[in-house]
Amino acid sequence: MNAVAGSLRIALVGNPNCGKTALFNRLTGSHQKVANYAGVTVERKEGRFVAPSGRVLQLLDLPGAYSLDAASPDEAITRDICAGAYPGEAAPDLIVCVADATNLRLHLRFVLELKQLGRPMVLALNMIDAARQRGIRIDASALERALGIPVVETVAVKRGGATTLVERIDAMAFGPLRWKRDVPVDPAADSDVHAQVRALLAATVTMPRATSAIDDAIDRVVLHPVAGLAILAVVMFLIFQAVFSWAAPLHDAIDAGVGVLGARVADLLASMPLLRSLVADGVFAGLGTVLAFLPQILILFLFILMLEESGYLPRAAFLLDRLMFAAGLTGRSFIPLLSSFACAIPGIMATRSIADPRDRLTTILVAPLMTCSARLPVYTLLIAAFIPRHDVLGVFNLQGVVLFTLYVAGIVSALAVAYVIKRMRSDKSEHALMMELPSYRLPNPRDIAIGLWDRARIFLRRVGGIILALTVLLWFLSSFPAPPADATLPAIDYSFAGRIGHWMTHVFAPIGFNWQICIALIPGLAAREVAVSSLATVYAMSAEGDAAQLGATIATQWSLATALSLLAWYVFAPQCMSTLAVIKRETNSWRNVWVTAGYLFGLAYLASLLTYQIAKALT
Repeated sequence: MNAVAGSLRIALVGNPNCGKTALFNRLTGSHQKVANYAGVTVERKEGRFVAPSGRVLQLLDLPGAYSLDAASPDEAITRDICAGAYPGEAAPDLIVCVADATNLRLHLRFVLELKQLGRPMVLALNMIDAARQRGIRIDASALERALGIPVVETVAVKRGGATTLVERIDAMAFGPLRWKRDVPVDPAADSDVHAQVRALLAATVTMPRATSAIDDAIDRVVLHPVAGLAILAVVMFLIFQAVFSWAAPLHDAIDAGVGVLGARVADLLASMPLLRSLVADGVFAGLGTVLAFLPQILILFLFILMLEESGYLPRAAFLLDRLMFAAGLTGRSFIPLLSSFACAIPGIMATRSIADPRDRLTTILVAPLMTCSARLPVYTLLIAAFIPRHDVLGVFNLQGVVLFTLYVAGIVSALAVAYVIKRMRSDKSEHALMMELPSYRLPNPRDIAIGLWDRARIFLRRVGGIILALTVLLWFLSSFPAPPADATLPAIDYSFAGRIGHWMTHVFAPIGFNWQICIALIPGLAAREVAVSSLATVYAMSAEGDAAQLGATIATQWSLATALSLLAWYVFAPQCMSTLAVIKRETNSWRNVWVTAGYLFGLAYLASLLTYQIAKALT
């Protein structure tokens, strides 16, 4: 193959926390697409950009890896693609290895392993500006001669910070590729590799001190066993305050806009009653209600991305290691569980970083207890309807405090379940947490914006896909069959949905659920957000309230005990089908799927039963 005149496939690789994704975002911008590799749940991220010569460069952002001697599915995929051995994936024309210029001692080992593959390769010394600020001097020319590959300095977070890299790649000519295949990584040669790293550092790098003075000063506070935990608790509390408080104006604006648009469309369809009902009661009442909660979800993702970009997350994992180990987990479980606050699916996928299979399985089983963003629409609907906007201590919002309490309930429950699993296990897991603590850095607004856009796009795709389909299906079940001629109740009571809902109340009446809630639980198994759109659709067609003001409707028709019971239900509610499918794929066990669904349903019913009966007695 001759890649000079055509497009060029580039594999972007590197250790975690090297700035690889920031470089990918800098080069590709909005020209990205995200999918999964065939047969696995590992994310596949690909983008493209055009070099000055007009050559199209196709960039594949591979999962972070510390070694080609793979210890996880992520590292195995990176190894196989770099070696041109991954089924169904074209071999890269060029490997660009990204290394943190402030920590070459760790990253050069991986560079030497990649060199053994015999592929065309470029080394990008990223964060070179941070290295210079710390007084680190790297002789890139000498390092290039020693390695025998091009070495380029980059600053991925700055405009023009990757220009030299693009120019160097664009100027490279690729003739017939004579690549080695299946080159083994010899564990016995590990000591030789370390010796080479030491020799390279001695010849090309001048470093005044091993770590940053600023990082050390911050870590003395952030990693303090008492002050560090207090800081982490405050950070999490402020996040959940912001999720509720900051999003309120945007939520109200979207809700009002959708309501106005829905009313206008309904007026245009006045002569077609059935179609008008589908559009007004199904699409706008259902989807519009869910869409209004996009600001809360994006604000939550904003803070998660900022914590990740800043380098704080690994430190939080280190800080919580002792506490989590006592509960039967490990500090490495922290990041997967924190990811589960956004969505349990990537959280479960992130457990691949946990080496001990028993600790990994425990983390997978408790990840669904983290309060994912799909619960936010349910939480915010009920809190806004039943919890007054009072100030607490003159500073905090009572609604935000309640939201924080629900998140804490999920965390405490996860630790309790993990502790029970630990007590049930006869074997003991080894406890040895070793992880890299990256340098602190200011989050890059460009990367944050791209990350938020990706999450918004995923949410909107769900709204226009599965949520729309389920909303239309629920509208159909709520509309047919037509009521008899002598009907005295609203038409929905005689429909398929009404009959199913009334039958389910025999099971859910002890926890305070009415038939409308029972109906909403069913599509909520596919995606939790659908529970809100389902309630809106049901109430729109039951002549019992105004779906455009769903919160006001349920506030007048439900008791406080019922609302609190439903909140308790969703702390533990069985996960969406997608999460259960990922558990099956990650553990290759249907038993684990049934165990997860069973214990979550049991906890949800018990929590709702206690909450409803106690609240009913007190109120």
